Amino acid sequence: MIDLQSFRDDTRQWLEENCPTSMRTPVTDTKAVCWGGRNGTFQSVEQKQWMERMGARGWTAPMWPKEYGGGGLSKTEAKVLREELERINARSPLDSFGVWMIGPALLAFGSEELKQQHLPPIVRGEIRWCQGYSEPNSGSDLAALQSKAVDMGDHYKVNGQKVWTSYGDQADWMFCLVRTDPDAKKQSGISLVLFDMETPGVTPKPIKLISGSSPFCETFLEDVRVEKNQVVGEVNQGWTIAKYLLTHEREMIGGFGLADAGAQNLWEVAVGALGLEEGRLSNSFLRQDVTRWEIDAAAFALTAERVTDQAKVGQGVGATSAMLKYYGTELNKRRYEVMMKLQGTEAMGWEGTASQDGWLPKTWLRTKGNSIEGGTSEVQLNIIAKNILGLG
Repeated sequence: MIDLQSFRDDTRQWLEENCPTSMRTPVTDTKAVCWGGRNGTFQSVEQKQWMERMGARGWTAPMWPKEYGGGGLSKTEAKVLREELERINARSPLDSFGVWMIGPALLAFGSEELKQQHLPPIVRGEIRWCQGYSEPNSGSDLAALQSKAVDMGDHYKVNGQKVWTSYGDQADWMFCLVRTDPDAKKQSGISLVLFDMETPGVTPKPIKLISGSSPFCETFLEDVRVEKNQVVGEVNQGWTIAKYLLTHEREMIGGFGLADAGAQNLWEVAVGALGLEEGRLSNSFLRQDVTRWEIDAAAFALTAERVTDQAKVGQGVGATSAMLKYYGTELNKRRYEVMMKLQGTEAMGWEGTASQDGWLPKTWLRTKGNSIEGGTSEVQLNIIAKNILGLG
């Protein structure tokens, strides 16, 4: 039987010794987010140390099996770790599509060769991944994708175009949906393949957003060589894997609504902006906005934890991921709306050190895309109506 108190004590001691002081402060700059990668840049030596120390322990993916570099923790141990990280307000050591998306898909469907090749570098933050799903004419209707992989005997030759490839210009590898059987029906004949972004014929081009930054790219694929051992699961059976991976993506995006450790605390921002009168925020109207958001965020966190617990005992997530994605993204948009109100006219600062180069308004604008990426809110509501509420 697991001695959770001993585990908590050991974890607390290890974190005190290994989490740098600078990594126990709120993230208020996109440069403070650690993505790792082959050509990754770090805001500081401490940021790199924090990623490497957590990666070496397997705690960037605490519940993955140890044989693939993970922490091998149980559900209850992982919860203790999360609580101890929150206690010291530790920043995330690694933000990773590898950990959130392709990693779980490889654990469920990948060959042993693929697991051994890709999972340990993901845990250590050595390889940064991007997703090749949406296409110019295949967004919400993903199954209509047209990128083709032609069997060349010992490899596939891929041609096509992907769009909204998050950080495609900074990623090392892509997990990509392609059509391997052009004569099959929509959802059939699709495969999930993996390839290095430095492979000849791969060209990512940034797409500028209203925030002024370019996290998204369109990616052109011209005669890209993909080795046959880089197919995840069975050839022409990629749609099943794609749906599985999408549930993890929606959970990840829905998590934007949670106030994670290391993120700016809305209450603290409100206190700093408004001040207190007899222990309450001085502005009664904004006090209501902050309180309402805090209550809704707490309810959402409990719901997300319940869904996670159900998934761990084999009940799965399925359509519930659409509910988490929808509400989480709306909650995140509301968070930044309130932050903008709290700062008043100062919230519109776009340049300079005082506004941290416009971090707040740029992030506020960026959140508008939350309800589009990973499946639009309209699509999520349709999934909820059909598969959860049982409507028509």
